[in-house]
Amino acid sequence: MLFKRFGKEPSGERLKRIKEAENTRDAKFQNIEPTVLQTEDASIAKILNQMLKRPKSVRPSEKIPHKKANLKDFTSNEPAVIWFGHSSYLLSFNGYKILVDPVFSGFASPFKIFGKSFSGTDLYKAEDFPDIDLLILTYDHYDHLDYKFLKQLRPKISKIITSLGVGAHLEHWGINAKIITELNWHQSLEIYKDLKISALPARHFSGRGFKRDTSLWSSFALEWEDYKIYIGSDSGYSSEFKKIGKQFKKFDLVFLECGQYGKYWPQIHMLPEETVQAAKDLNAEILFPVHWGKFVLSVHPWNEPIKRLMAEAELQQQRVVAPKIGETYIIGEQFSQKYWWNFEEK
Repeated sequence: MLFKRFGKEPSGERLKRIKEAENTRDAKFQNIEPTVLQTEDASIAKILNQMLKRPKSVRPSEKIPHKKANLKDFTSNEPAVIWFGHSSYLLSFNGYKILVDPVFSGFASPFKIFGKSFSGTDLYKAEDFPDIDLLILTYDHYDHLDYKFLKQLRPKISKIITSLGVGAHLEHWGINAKIITELNWHQSLEIYKDLKISALPARHFSGRGFKRDTSLWSSFALEWEDYKIYIGSDSGYSSEFKKIGKQFKKFDLVFLECGQYGKYWPQIHMLPEETVQAAKDLNAEILFPVHWGKFVLSVHPWNEPIKRLMAEAELQQQRVVAPKIGETYIIGEQFSQKYWWNFEEK
């Protein structure tokens, strides 16, 4: 069971497709911009020392404020979203349900002693979910691809869209290859009538074991009837955001990472101020910050990312919605933003 969580490397026809892709070298995917995982002055000793000296505030002092929604009754005539913490969320529109990067096993690593989720964030089990018309998996890191939960959810999933190479893990875990579609950057597919999905670049890396970059990391654009929604992946700030914004003209809603940044890895995760800039580059009507509020994967206080993002968004006049876990946001409806992450300051 433990080793199965690590997944499987691509082989056969999948590996051949990867080797023939323009964005690979020696069967490994490459970022568009030169990207280092760590700065030149970083070292294992420095990073370990920084981790050991993390403040207590990296974890909330009490249970995260939340609302337990009835997911099976989650329907909307306009695109709606329920966030589950970190990068997991459920979209609903005109009867279709789209689930993104669900992680509900209680930890964001192959071992339960690392990456434990905050109290109040793991509210749902597989049986709480409705049938899923489309599961989107951006890439294969443990905080985005949850082996245990996917095994439990598998009977409810109709179709899966993911990045090229990730299907090797899924098939290894017993998911039917017929429901899996892997896309490389700039490939598009009309997945349902009035629902088109396009895989787009991100600036990051992949890997669940010792090997890196044998599968791709992608963001995605949904063109859903008259709406455009951007599904951001983990990514450092990149000039690609402006290119994507120019290509799609505007997005009604963008999900962008906000959190888990650090001074030793500035090119693979954005600072909160860069997240706001990325939203401006994408011509986003609404920014929905994700990748925070559930796990300790860096050294900053747990609610620092959202505080910094909200301050920068006010300066740049970027509209933001940041609901509580389990709270519904519907595009076009008035949303009363509560600064619920300040509960420790009361």
